[in-house]
Amino acid sequence: MNLVSALQRSWQGISVVTALLIPLSLIYYIIITLRRWAYKLGVLSVYHAPVPIVVVGNITVGGTGKTPIIIELARALQSRGWNPGIISRGYGAKLTEPTEVTPDSDPRKVGDEPVLISQQTGLPVVTYPDRALAIKTLLKSEVDLILSDDGLQHFAMGRAVEISVVDGEFSYGNGLLLPAGPLREPRSRLRAFDIQIRRNGSAEAGEILVVSNLSRARNMIDGEEKDLGDFEGVSVVAVAGIHHPDRFFNGLAAKSIELEALAFSDHHHFTTGDFPADRTVLMTTKDEVKCREFAQKSWWAVDQEIILPDQLIENIERIIGQRIANG
Repeated sequence: MNLVSALQRSWQGISVVTALLIPLSLIYYIIITLRRWAYKLGVLSVYHAPVPIVVVGNITVGGTGKTPIIIELARALQSRGWNPGIISRGYGAKLTEPTEVTPDSDPRKVGDEPVLISQQTGLPVVTYPDRALAIKTLLKSEVDLILSDDGLQHFAMGRAVEISVVDGEFSYGNGLLLPAGPLREPRSRLRAFDIQIRRNGSAEAGEILVVSNLSRARNMIDGEEKDLGDFEGVSVVAVAGIHHPDRFFNGLAAKSIELEALAFSDHHHFTTGDFPADRTVLMTTKDEVKCREFAQKSWWAVDQEIILPDQLIENIERIIGQRIANG
């Protein structure tokens, strides 16, 4: 176990390590509070786009499953007559300007999640750390609504709707700010969000439950689809380079699949040497986008089914309407 993994595990409770880190968390709290007030008072400027911005993010560090929710939100809003586009920071991307992402873009250059979003939605996607510049580029595609994959803490970007996502299993951990805990912002910030989503588990007061399940396996060469039950009795290697790989492995095990688990760091750049030869491989769709160039016939990507309640989409449209009416 490396230092980062050990620290993240400590965030689920209070230990000697977390107690020693609390003074650093207090310094962090002062910094983020001053920064937020600088935007509120106009010391730092905020860019307001001519179309509604819906930010979907989290106050915890990574791993809440917001990107699949973004994908499903984009599909749902498009089905209701919107022309949405998506912006993303593009974790690990090496960019000098806002870049339009296509299904064939290189994830090493633009980030794995933007490529996944582009592949699964077919909608305009732009990636760049400066959200305002990303928005200005995306507006050239004549979108009338923009979804921001993450960015709740990017206060330089004005927004019409703020949506927070929390994982139903890990929730808010020990409730402490970084680095003693997993929180980017204090839990009191939740009161300011328009919508709170809990991904799986049991929704608490004020939250909307979004259910996420592993659905079908799709062959990475010819696109053939199979039920996960078809892999019972097959010697399977499960590969996951995501924040919580056990979530993927446990989901497969729940389908009675016997597997050898290979976990990698989040956003890992795969090579052929990462995979055993001549084995059936099941991987996440996020990892698929980084492996398609050297995929083999026995490799399968496992799709997710995201169930969004109608209440969620209706709330988003209602809030947008109110913000537009109020100017």
